[in-house]
Amino acid sequence: MRGGRRDLDEDDVPVRARGGSRPRTRNRPKHEDARQGFVTAVDRGRYSCLVSDRPVVAMKARELGRGSIVVGDRVGLVGDLSGEPGTLARVVRVEERASVLRRTADDTDPVERVIVANADQLVIVCSLADPEPRPRFVDRCLVAAFDAGLDPLLCLTKADLDGPGGLLRTYAGVDLAHVVTSRTGDLSTLRERLAGRISVLVGYSGVGKSTLVNLLVPEAERSVGDVNPVTRRGRHTSTSAVALPFEGGWIIDTPGLRSFGLAHVSPDDVVAGFPDLADEAAECPPGCPHSGDAPGCALDAGVAKGRLAAERVDSLRRLLSSRDAEDDRH
Repeated sequence: MRGGRRDLDEDDVPVRARGGSRPRTRNRPKHEDARQGFVTAVDRGRYSCLVSDRPVVAMKARELGRGSIVVGDRVGLVGDLSGEPGTLARVVRVEERASVLRRTADDTDPVERVIVANADQLVIVCSLADPEPRPRFVDRCLVAAFDAGLDPLLCLTKADLDGPGGLLRTYAGVDLAHVVTSRTGDLSTLRERLAGRISVLVGYSGVGKSTLVNLLVPEAERSVGDVNPVTRRGRHTSTSAVALPFEGGWIIDTPGLRSFGLAHVSPDDVVAGFPDLADEAAECPPGCPHSGDAPGCALDAGVAKGRLAAERVDSLRRLLSSRDAEDDRH
């Protein structure tokens, strides 16, 4: 103490945090009052959600980071949930997903793209003509359905142009549910298959998927395109996925696809996606790549003895080989 004053040291000097802010914490708000919504569409950072029976537009809260939100997600919402024009709520939580349907751009691309969440049925829409059916695309969708834990349903369109017999024979050994439709035909069987379920419709461009959606849900007004007369391929019409309420469930329409990459699916799960071949493949030597030149591959014996269809084995082998080098994507 000098002259009535106490000497000071660094412990006596009050120090404020830089910028006057409080120390950061990892404790994020729990938003226990958040209302649950169902994501029906995504458009440039805006999420259309259904809260009870009220449509609400929301943006993603900053604390959610870069995680994706997709059609079919169940989310927690806070803020203005009135649904009035110009209002905007916030998505503060994404609930755990029951299922995720994903694909990659091709079989060599490691980046997964989530298509939809929480679906329980994959409807593979395939035209019987104009454009012609592509069994290898169907096979890829079946593998994706197996990987995601979805029930597959093969929906054959344009039966007024050609019959389903040839394609159905291809899948005679697969326990695959199917429906056959035409532009002016009865859709009651398909309606029964869709009622009360969350179904995602997938197909290559031009198969009549959007036309089918418009027949099932007239208020959907999905854009419809024609088949290119030169390439015989469909033109892209739908540009984004959208969920439409349907008889106690949902129909999720997706854009037409050129390819369905499966780089995210392990070789064993690819084989499991061919249930008519899986049992025979299980008899192969350990580590068998199931290629045409693999010694002792049981698939060759299955074909030779008439237990397996050669075209199905060929489709599996093409798919497996395309994971190492780009091959037939369709």
